[in-house]
Amino acid sequence: MTWKQICLDPRFRDLPFKIELNKRGQIIMSPTRNFHGFFAFKIGEQIRKHLPDGEVIMECAVDTADGTKEADLAWVSKGRWAIICDEFSSSIAPEICVEVVSASNSREEMLRKRELYIKAGAQEYWICHEDGKLEFFGGSGVLKKSRMCPKFPGKIEKR
Repeated sequence: MTWKQICLDPRFRDLPFKIELNKRGQIIMSPTRNFHGFFAFKIGEQIRKHLPDGEVIMECAVDTADGTKEADLAWVSKGRWAIICDEFSSSIAPEICVEVVSASNSREEMLRKRELYIKAGAQEYWICHEDGKLEFFGGSGVLKKSRMCPKFPGKIEKR
C-alpha cells in the first residue's frame, strides 16, 4: 500500500491512531494518550513563536528509506514548504522533525527515526518525553540545545 492510497481510503479517516508505513508498504498504527497531542501542540506554539518565518505542521508525513513516517510535528522553511505543501508525503523532510514519545515507543525506534529523518533532509530531530523533557539531535548526534531554535526551552510543562 502507498501513502497516497491510505490518504484517499475512507477506512483510514478519523482513526485514533498514528499511522505509518514501513518500506514493504505495511501499515503500522500506534495509539496515543492525551498528553501526546498536548505536548505536540505546545511545542508547535513555541516553535511558531521562535521561528515565525516558516510553517508548523502537525502529523507531517515524510518519505524515508524505511517507508512513510509521520513526525508528530515539524517546522519547515517557506522555501521547503513551497516544495512539499501539496504532496501527500514530504519528498524532503522539514528542517525540524519532532516526535513525542508514547508508551509503545522504544528508545531504539526513536533513534532510528532520527536517522531516517536526517537522511531525508531534516537538519534537526527532537524527542519529547512523557515528562515534557526534550532531547535535540543534529546530523552528527546529540545537541545541548537546538541550533535552529536556540531559545527553545528544554522542557514543556504539563500543567
